[in-house]
Amino acid sequence: VVLLAIGLMYPAILTINQSLRGRSGEGGLTLSNYSAMFTQPELLLVLRNTALWVILVPILATSIGLIYAILIDRARGEAFAKALIFLPMAISMVGAGIIWKFVYQYKQTSRPQIGLLNAILKLLGFETQQFLINAPLNTFMLIIVMVWIQAGFAMTVLSAAIKAIPDEIIEAAKLDGVQAFKMFRYITLPSIRAALVVVVTTIGIGTLKVFDIVRTMTGGQFDTSVVANEFYSQSFRFNAPGLGAALAVLLFILVIPIVTYNIIQMRKEA
Repeated sequence: VVLLAIGLMYPAILTINQSLRGRSGEGGLTLSNYSAMFTQPELLLVLRNTALWVILVPILATSIGLIYAILIDRARGEAFAKALIFLPMAISMVGAGIIWKFVYQYKQTSRPQIGLLNAILKLLGFETQQFLINAPLNTFMLIIVMVWIQAGFAMTVLSAAIKAIPDEIIEAAKLDGVQAFKMFRYITLPSIRAALVVVVTTIGIGTLKVFDIVRTMTGGQFDTSVVANEFYSQSFRFNAPGLGAALAVLLFILVIPIVTYNIIQMRKEA
């Protein structure tokens, strides 16, 4: 309790206090920083981008991980297939950002391409694209990187949940003539519901805090900034620690419902 008070509660109180002290973090109590977040166009864009990340990444990563886990379940070479999709989890966010920055690298169509995606476009006869500059396409291209990393985590947890389904239930369903889709809908999905909740909420929390990918690939420029990146920029680049603190508080508030829901679901399963 003492360690939590020193390492978590005390900094949180200081951050909340600073967020109520104006843009510079000084002066009397005011809600101007919170008002700015929901009125200034550039900060509204940051909130929109964050919402896109939080909606798309958990859904896409979990869906890809679930489909992959079902397809390779009890297949030949299952361990190798799992290792392939899990490998990105071993790479840091910064490392992944650098790798994908090379994938998206842009050069004019007439020049030799070093970016994999533009090389493919050129090979197919299309014009090369500036994937990290053109908004809002660039935000979706950054989201792909996070999905690429998190799909392995989703696959691992969901694969373990699928294997934990009793064989008797599966055999009984097969004897009753249940086909593949109905097997998934009425047997697999209800049986792994708890694991799905854990995966979606865990990825959701990680996505809310995403910073490294955006910072490495675009620096938050070209309309790609998210709350965590904007918190850093306002606090340390634009000399607005009060506004940065307000963004940090907003991030904390957004995480609370996800964590609460996760705890409730885990208690129900227990």
